Amino acid sequence: MESFNLFSLHSLPLLQRSTQPCCLAPEEELNLTLPILRQLDTFFPLKDLNFSDQPTSARTWFMSSFNDSFDDDGDSQYLYFPSMTSNGRLLCLSARDVSDGTRNSYALAWPEALPDAAALFPGLTFVSDTFYDYDNLWHGLSALLPFASWHQRKQCVVPARWVLFHQGELRTTMGKWVRTLAEAAVGEVRIEDFGSGGGTGGMACFEKALVFRHNEGAMKKQRRRAVYAGMRCRARAHCGVVGDRREEDSTVTIRLTLLLRLGSRAFKNESAVMGIFERECAKVEGCRVQVAWGNNMTFCDQVKLMRETDVLVSPHGAQLANLFLMEEKSSIMEFYPKGWNKLAGEGQYVYRWMADWAGMQHKGSWQDPEEVECADADQLKCFSLYKDGKIGVDEKYFAQWGATVLEEAKELKLTNGRLHIPSTPCPCM
Repeated sequence: MESFNLFSLHSLPLLQRSTQPCCLAPEEELNLTLPILRQLDTFFPLKDLNFSDQPTSARTWFMSSFNDSFDDDGDSQYLYFPSMTSNGRLLCLSARDVSDGTRNSYALAWPEALPDAAALFPGLTFVSDTFYDYDNLWHGLSALLPFASWHQRKQCVVPARWVLFHQGELRTTMGKWVRTLAEAAVGEVRIEDFGSGGGTGGMACFEKALVFRHNEGAMKKQRRRAVYAGMRCRARAHCGVVGDRREEDSTVTIRLTLLLRLGSRAFKNESAVMGIFERECAKVEGCRVQVAWGNNMTFCDQVKLMRETDVLVSPHGAQLANLFLMEEKSSIMEFYPKGWNKLAGEGQYVYRWMADWAGMQHKGSWQDPEEVECADADQLKCFSLYKDGKIGVDEKYFAQWGATVLEEAKELKLTNGRLHIPSTPCPCM
């Protein structure tokens, strides 16, 4: 697990027990050795700049002395303390800095010889480090997923506290949507701040600590799908969205939801977009259109809306993180402003990947070809311009695309019979 040396009591000549009668009693000998053990505690920077060229891969730059552990069930790689690989030692942190991860530090210590002035935090602590943040829906969900998976696999264990880091910098809040999902999926969330709000704070050692530093990391597709299903179920139960979903009448009902944005990546002409999909929906028996804006909805509003959605039409953006809350095999239609396919890198595909992981059907995307060209030679500056741009309308393309997706959704329901969602117990409830 770690690259620096492991020590044990009998590996140190000063601590070896003599067989002579003059020897101290075991308790006295231990009392003499504890100060020496405390001196052996070595603290390292939480953020290791030696790994700045690969901050999120392999060991990462967070706790870079440790190699990850893997279980054989397709889950994410993790660190756990104490363990055999830590030689039974606990994880200790001195980590109150919120702006520079290199100023925060970590060490391992024996339970009987914690560093001077260190506080022992009882129970299990969830420790997270993310390259991104805990406010954005997608970023926060990615950081939360491995902890929800652990909770489901490990007899529904609930942590006594969460310790959050962003690139080694302490964070003491989650976005409201992210925190509510964490509470629904895992249990009550208590975020430790180590007194960063002006208290006395200091060094902390943890009776048990689980660390994820890769978000979903190496989690396999089958495991991701199971975790998303469990989180979907728990979110619905948390919001009281339970029971069977019954069709409104004898026809197959298709519910199309336009989930819109304000500001960046909003449609330039929302009324025109609504009109196109309303007209196409009217051509399909049993089709219903709903329109919503993610910025003015509570978490539970979004859970209820997604449960009632078969086809989700939305611009690229954090609001699409809600897609896992739909029923499996539901459809997603995604829209981008100009410039994404050339400049966005892998980030443009996150909801396509997420749809696949969660068991949905991503029906493709459309990128607006019409926009003022960026004259700056710096492509990153151009992307910043395009990233917050507005999305236009192609009436003919939207209509044809929408008609195809709606017909496919109806055919799927006809093939599978009337939709019936049974009330089944959620994991860990």
